[in-house]
Amino acid sequence: MDSIAILDFGSQYSQLIARRVREASVYCELFPHDAPSEQVLGLNPKGIILSGGPASVYEPDAPQVPQYVLRSALPMLGICYGMQALTHALGGTVAPSPKREYGPAEIRVLVPNPLLPLGSQPVWMSHGDRIEAAPSGFTPLARSAHSPIAAMGDLSRRWYGLQFHPEVQHT
Repeated sequence: MDSIAILDFGSQYSQLIARRVREASVYCELFPHDAPSEQVLGLNPKGIILSGGPASVYEPDAPQVPQYVLRSALPMLGICYGMQALTHALGGTVAPSPKREYGPAEIRVLVPNPLLPLGSQPVWMSHGDRIEAAPSGFTPLARSAHSPIAAMGDLSRRWYGLQFHPEVQHT
């Protein structure tokens, strides 16, 4: 049976992410962001989702992406804080946004990719930090008025990040 592991970084939408995965007829389990590798990888997931959360990657004791996740080579999707934590772990630049994005926004997809259709689309944002430089190997896929990198992907590794929340109805 195919399964997805979701690491919860404290998002108000973590349960909704799990629900959306299950609505796609895929088994998933929600784990705390610091769950041990044996527990998460014991699920034998086909991919990992890193949820959003209220922290900033630069706060003391901010939750980080576990090293075993980065070493796993599994496809990965970071959502909001999950994207920021992935960027921080891989050497990209996360910084406070001059203007916090909360609520409806519009992204413009920049390049053809397997994740997002070309053109503009409405999304739901909820963040105070933004990605200013993608990690090595990542291509910026979309931008918004206040996020120069609203989506990014390392297509060869199948690692993606979304600054917006694809799990909510508004996206």
